[in-house]
Amino acid sequence: QVQLVESGGGLVQAGGSLRLSCAASGRTFSRYDNGWFRQAPGKEREFVAAISTTGGSRYYADSVKGRFTISRDNAKNTVYLQMNSLKPEDTGVYYCAASKWHYSVDAKEYDYWGQGTQVTVSS
Repeated sequence: QVQLVESGGGLVQAGGSLRLSCAASGRTFSRYDNGWFRQAPGKEREFVAAISTTGGSRYYADSVKGRFTISRDNAKNTVYLQMNSLKPEDTGVYYCAASKWHYSVDAKEYDYWGQGTQVTVSS
């Protein structure tokens, strides 16, 4: 069992930056691939970024490529999402997720989810 807690969300102006953190419980954190997803009001949850257990493989949605960076620190049981050059369309609730098998763009492949953290980008 893994519990995930996101933090770092907030209100920022367009062009600004935020760093989200996802702290995980449990000693087996390093065995899980992780992903970040987001959900805007009235829209479906969408993939943002994913990272493999060692951090050696990373994958991004086209909409955030070049602006967002996913990373992890297995010693701290934490996954990060550095978000730069934020746009109003990045607004939404950001969720951290963990998969026992492999990282994926499909939310159904993830086994554990956090409660989410709100990111609001003003124009």
